[in-house]
Amino acid sequence: MGSEDSAQGDTNTRPRLLEQVRDAIRLRHYSLRTEEAYGYWIKRFIYFSGKRHPLTVGAPQVTAFLNYLSRGRNVAASTQNQALSALLFLYKEVLAEPLPWLDELERAQRPARLPTVLTRAEAQRLLAAMRGTKWLMASLLYGAGLRLTECLKLRVKDVDFGYRQILVRDGKGAKDRVTMLPEGAIEPLKAHLVEVRRLHERDLADGYGDVELPDALARKYPRAPYEWAWKFVFPSAKRSIDPRTGVIRRHHVYENYVTRGVKEAARAARIVKPVSCHTLRHSFATHLLESGYDIRTVQELLGHDSVETTMVYTHVAGLGGRGVKSPLDQVKAPHAIG
Repeated sequence: MGSEDSAQGDTNTRPRLLEQVRDAIRLRHYSLRTEEAYGYWIKRFIYFSGKRHPLTVGAPQVTAFLNYLSRGRNVAASTQNQALSALLFLYKEVLAEPLPWLDELERAQRPARLPTVLTRAEAQRLLAAMRGTKWLMASLLYGAGLRLTECLKLRVKDVDFGYRQILVRDGKGAKDRVTMLPEGAIEPLKAHLVEVRRLHERDLADGYGDVELPDALARKYPRAPYEWAWKFVFPSAKRSIDPRTGVIRRHHVYENYVTRGVKEAARAARIVKPVSCHTLRHSFATHLLESGYDIRTVQELLGHDSVETTMVYTHVAGLGGRGVKSPLDQVKAPHAIG
């Protein structure tokens, strides 16, 4: 690694290091959320190390920091893994000093848990307690098995009414996939897009109307950001300043818009299970398996790399342990209690 003096000198200009991290992330087209998360953990690590430059500490200090998160802060496994990914990115991609395998690292073990799944009746009650755009988004989460971020980033061009399918672009693992467009969502979605187009035309009339494009498409196709096909299906009600470019444009709705709507609907429907947006995706997979669809088909619709990941739903759908009849149900017993 570099000398102590040169690295210490860089510590005094630490914002330049964070700018290098930002530039490296954007060069690889990582999401804004990843950029913010990596920046947060790198700053936490620098403060933990006494504000020393990362080149002067290396693997032992990284190990100490991650063990501190596991022991002292008792963070979740996913949180510790995120911090580890940020620091590995820092050393490998920014500082060009790849870290060796951290044998001394105490990884926080992620507990094996079965997903929370709604019954069909509960899903119906939940959706019945929602209205408007929130209902439509929740219907796609449940009816098409979309992840929340996939629903938020959905573009007009990715909804194929002719083939009744949705093309999910750049899903988890930077993969594309095709999933179904639920029959019950087609007409409401068409009506919704009529209103969205009016909003887009009003933006154009006001001198705005462009939208963020993935990768470098905006440079390759300068007019594409203004085209209807690239608009978000679920745009925000207000324009905002793009934190990366400073451009005023209309982004998609915030996550909280949907997550709060689902939570409120679950309370209104008196569902006692912990319900989140991802619960609807779990329910989509489970209900398809209960209906007799092949697990490989469900795997493709969900976008799972391995069928083993999809297999967890067989245990929830009564295809695993719940398919066994209890011995209590095979004997006649008195029903008196007390």
